[in-house]
Amino acid sequence: MAKLRFLIISALMLASTAGALAQNIVRKSERTAERDSIERVIVAGDTVDIILPERNFGRFDRGLFNYIFIPKGKWGFGITASYGELQTEDISVLSLLKDLNFKGKIYSVKPYISYFVRSNQAVGLKLDYSRGIADLGKLAIDFDEDLNFSLRDVSYYQQSLAASFFYRNYVGLDHNGRFGIFNEVELAFGSGSSRFKRIFNSEPRDTKTISTQGSLNFSPGVCVFIQDYVSFNVSFGVFGLKWRHERQSTDGIDEGSRTTSGANFRFNIFNINFGLMVVI
Repeated sequence: MAKLRFLIISALMLASTAGALAQNIVRKSERTAERDSIERVIVAGDTVDIILPERNFGRFDRGLFNYIFIPKGKWGFGITASYGELQTEDISVLSLLKDLNFKGKIYSVKPYISYFVRSNQAVGLKLDYSRGIADLGKLAIDFDEDLNFSLRDVSYYQQSLAASFFYRNYVGLDHNGRFGIFNEVELAFGSGSSRFKRIFNSEPRDTKTISTQGSLNFSPGVCVFIQDYVSFNVSFGVFGLKWRHERQSTDGIDEGSRTTSGANFRFNIFNINFGLMVVI
């Protein structure tokens, strides 16, 4: 009885293994036939498969392809920009917040150049100039008769310049090479300055800050070719590591320095970049 049970279990295991092997062979033959039916294109005088070969590395095969989006040896010249603005006038919230007058905006411009070391993979250099302005004309807060205060004539200004090295990996979504997604990894270093003006004890105060910072940023995005050599792209800053050193002075008197570092993982509405790229 035990031998019969052993033989039955062994037969079931062999049948299961044979079925899995057969299914794997059929799947590979189907993929081979599908790849053979995919058109080929001419890149730099060579005829190549429009689907880029990729290693599986043990991942589950989902039948997805990475089409050639931008071939090896191409140069990319582009610029991205972001802009955000907020303005309020005489805003009141219940009985707590009164007479809020605020105006603020922040923008950045980032020209860059890149070279495609492999198909769909580029490395490049980027410059980043950013500037922000905020003016608080008046703000009154009233909790009760004994707890209330107001602010007026407060302004903040900052600007920075940074240079970065980046790597961008594209994934082509269609065989026409029009739509693609990408992920960008950027290592940046830069410096900047800011001024904070306000009224303190009925006297104007002016605080200046000089900063030096470095960051490692990860930004996914979408890219669409609107013409043969011109693409439009949108990227989103979602994760980053930052280091920053600041030295501060008020009315010409040195107040000291500090160093900070940290990480963030969130969607930042002020870090949405729109841009154009020319590929030659």
